[in-house]
Amino acid sequence: MNIKGKKVTLRAIEKEDLELLQYWSNDPEINYMLGGWHFPSSKQDQEKWFQGLSVNGNHQRFAIDTDELGLIGMANLVEINWKDRNAFHGMLLGDSNIRGKGYGVDTVMAINRYAFEELGLMRMDTTIIANNAPSIGVYTKKCGWIIEGIKKNHYFRKNQWIDQLIIGITRDDYFSLIDENKYWDHD
Repeated sequence: MNIKGKKVTLRAIEKEDLELLQYWSNDPEINYMLGGWHFPSSKQDQEKWFQGLSVNGNHQRFAIDTDELGLIGMANLVEINWKDRNAFHGMLLGDSNIRGKGYGVDTVMAINRYAFEELGLMRMDTTIIANNAPSIGVYTKKCGWIIEGIKKNHYFRKNQWIDQLIIGITRDDYFSLIDENKYWDHD
């Protein structure tokens, strides 16, 4: 089942997506703005990662696709905890030319709707590097997520320490947001 937003479709990652995903995973400008530890990724590494993807696991990864542009990024819903009904979410938009055009907002809103309206989750979490103002704006100003904490000096990028923001959204936060902004009334 694909997950539909107003502008994007979240679909399974296919083998033909790997070349572009590998390109993005090796782009230093993208990786400076993401959490985690990044090493150069080979075609073999990308294929091994792809072989480990499964719809049966508690770690789901999706290609972000548009009718006009095709593959523009990747989103995930991982560490799904069915007992406590929570999960961790992340997103990467690849080409810098498509950022700021609503695709990130639509991706997060589609993940929100899927998590809360289809899976019945109670909350989701993510972390954002504190100097990633565009991502902070998407999540907190447009998609209903709330900054819940800060880990000081968590990331080391370009010879400086940067904080990690801990951000979350609950089911109630999501439904309050869509009651207020009527996001899905216009699809």
